[in-house]
Amino acid sequence: MGPLPPFAPQGLPIREYLLVGLCAAVVTFLVTGIVRRLAIRAGAIAVPRGRDVHTVPIPRLGGVAMYIGVLAGVFVASQLPVLRRAFDYSSETRAVMVAGGLIVLVGALDDRFGIDALTKLAGQATSAGVLVLLGVQWFVLPIPDGSGGSGWTLLILDPNQGVVLTVFLCVVLVNAVNFVDGLDGLAAGIGLIASAAVLAFSLGLLEQRGGDVTAYPPALIAAVLAGACAGFLPHNFQPARIFMGDSGSMLIGLMLAAATTSASGRITYADSAPRNALALLAPIVVVAAVVLVPLLDLALAVVRRTRAGRSPFAPDKMHLHHRLLEIGHSQRRAVLLIYLWAGVFAFGAVALALITDVFLVVGVVAVGLLVAVLASAIPRLRAR
Repeated sequence: MGPLPPFAPQGLPIREYLLVGLCAAVVTFLVTGIVRRLAIRAGAIAVPRGRDVHTVPIPRLGGVAMYIGVLAGVFVASQLPVLRRAFDYSSETRAVMVAGGLIVLVGALDDRFGIDALTKLAGQATSAGVLVLLGVQWFVLPIPDGSGGSGWTLLILDPNQGVVLTVFLCVVLVNAVNFVDGLDGLAAGIGLIASAAVLAFSLGLLEQRGGDVTAYPPALIAAVLAGACAGFLPHNFQPARIFMGDSGSMLIGLMLAAATTSASGRITYADSAPRNALALLAPIVVVAAVVLVPLLDLALAVVRRTRAGRSPFAPDKMHLHHRLLEIGHSQRRAVLLIYLWAGVFAFGAVALALITDVFLVVGVVAVGLLVAVLASAIPRLRAR
């Protein structure tokens, strides 16, 4: 037998993914202290406002440290014998690095100087457009077949439709994570949970593909993002010494959108049986679940502000985390509760997509939701 082609299946490189995630975490942790000092010198400081929870000025620009950690993780991946071959068969990881650098730049400018909402939106859309130009795009979308049954069919997207869907998804996720960044450690923790869930989902897809190296990018993107969030969290958990700022929250949203979009192209659509309907919808279900909390917060904020005759981007103090504080939770407890809600939804969706025993998964998720509801209601129960 001759030598295997470079793209031949190599099994699940779980150790390699853990290594690049650990590298991203360590570099982010070490660089954050340096970035904090630079932010203070540059005047990128979050001065307390009426809607803010913190009471003392805190430096921003944490997203710059996270991006450096992501770059370090990707560099290590490119040097590992198992993972580096994937760079030869996909431009998606490079696309995320370029688009991520652009959106971090936009966020850093906002962290330091403050830019208006439309300019920031233009920067987000441009970054999403860079993703598309460099190869990260939706190509198919599962939809009901219209027969009145439980069947599904695949809508093959033309280039324009794929661009619109990809940019829309990216901008929505970027703003969802940005909106939820209101308590110490909240966005970093949700980013860690969401990226870990996407990593688990991507590894499941990789196993289904027999370890094909062309399916490596979504797991790699999720792994380095999880590492960057984990490395930043010790600096950002209450009491925070630095905020990630828009440079960090928008980076998280963009990388989550890129990882799930990349994963959508790795699903095998050969089986159209009803049981596979969830698998067909898996990228959409997973991405919706992993950011359900920030998406819900975003939707409520837009409705609330629009009904009041204000701009959807106008700040207020009625986000979900503010409401948890109002009913009696401490900052740390409110953050941990949102972690719990996000984890139940995120990993529940991944389990439904990958595990055949649906009733077991639903039962475990139901127990998790019950625990989350009871934990959230503790202050009101005590008040009675």
